[in-house]
Amino acid sequence: MNILAVFAHPDDEISCLGTLAKHVARGDTVKLVWTTYGELASQFGDAPAQEVRATREAHGRFVAQTIGASYQFFDMGDSKMLGSREEALILARLYAEFKPDAVITWDDFNRHPDHRATAKIAFDALTFVRIPKILNEAASTKFEAHRNPITFYQYVAPDSSRPVVHVDITNQFDTALRIRDYYAEFYKWAWSSDDFRSSRATWGQAVGVKYAERFTIQRSVHPPLEYLV
Repeated sequence: MNILAVFAHPDDEISCLGTLAKHVARGDTVKLVWTTYGELASQFGDAPAQEVRATREAHGRFVAQTIGASYQFFDMGDSKMLGSREEALILARLYAEFKPDAVITWDDFNRHPDHRATAKIAFDALTFVRIPKILNEAASTKFEAHRNPITFYQYVAPDSSRPVVHVDITNQFDTALRIRDYYAEFYKWAWSSDDFRSSRATWGQAVGVKYAERFTIQRSVHPPLEYLV
């Protein structure tokens, strides 16, 4: 399988790290994508944007290398995303090249506009990648449409009514914790490793495993069932 994680800023991926690492361990191809460099983060103070971008890219590189994934940054502008058709086309062309079986992204209700915009364009791209005339609109490179079913996963939000699935990350928890600690040390987070452990344990308890991550799920095409249960 090809698994694509699409987020707005480095560290947004913190709640799917175990899942991504688990897919890598199974032999799947995993790619992390950030739509911005997060260059306006307040933790960097008055540091020049180029310096912040370099630091953020180093963070993304560390995360990708730690879990065994590839990675890519787009420069849609921190806090400047519109959730536009043009932004969705950028992701649709990435989908056409990467051919994901599953996409993981933000929920639709998060308070940060970039998070909501990233979720929107990641979803809109599911349609655009299927339509050659849209996909190749003013494109300098010819793209082939990708029409295979793509399962769409999002972080769980209280306002969402979509079904929730859990992934057992017990064997990948230490990897996820290592990356959390890496970010926490840099940003001086008040959110402790115990808090991180507790949340994953709570999600795991709901499905009878030690640690889990959870997502809402949408499928463009549902596979046929033999029986209801």
